[in-house]
Amino acid sequence: MSVPTRVVAAVLFAFVAVAVQARADDLRAPADFASITDSAERARALFTEAGRVLQHPRCINCHPVGDRPTQGQDEHPHSPPVFRGVDGLGAIGLRCTTCHQAANYEASGVPGHPQWHVAPREMAWQKKSLGEICEQVKDPRRNGGKTLAQIHDHMAHDSLVGWGWAPGGKREPAPGTQAQLGALIDAWIQAGAACPAR
Repeated sequence: MSVPTRVVAAVLFAFVAVAVQARADDLRAPADFASITDSAERARALFTEAGRVLQHPRCINCHPVGDRPTQGQDEHPHSPPVFRGVDGLGAIGLRCTTCHQAANYEASGVPGHPQWHVAPREMAWQKKSLGEICEQVKDPRRNGGKTLAQIHDHMAHDSLVGWGWAPGGKREPAPGTQAQLGALIDAWIQAGAACPAR
């Protein structure tokens, strides 16, 4: 029995749609920017590609501009109302680990990680342009005293950053992979760490 043409067409369309989506969610590799001969321009292009991760809700939600983290793709205020606290681990009486355990809890949809916390105040990214985030990332006075090598290590290897690619529930993961982000940040540093225009 032959399969109707419209069924074959529908299956092929679905396959192509999935393949296109996979490519759209992937990050370009540093080699894709090799044709940019001006190192500052190449660095800006590399950071712009990395910015697809840095400005994604998986990152932005934990880098709030105020004392309250956000959640969801639409970055709505965290519910229940929680606050940063003096150490980024939540206010006394309602610490982050009260709800966020060592791993994602699929039954309730609550995300988790052993070091769950809000990024330091000096690393607030919400409502900032990619250029502003870049300048902030480079500035030891506003990045927790880190060198560029330490920033690379944080983005490429920190397991809490890595949670962004395995967020569980119905949450959309960050684009690409943590290894791809790390490669972009390393190449950005090697190219001189110039920032996109504000």
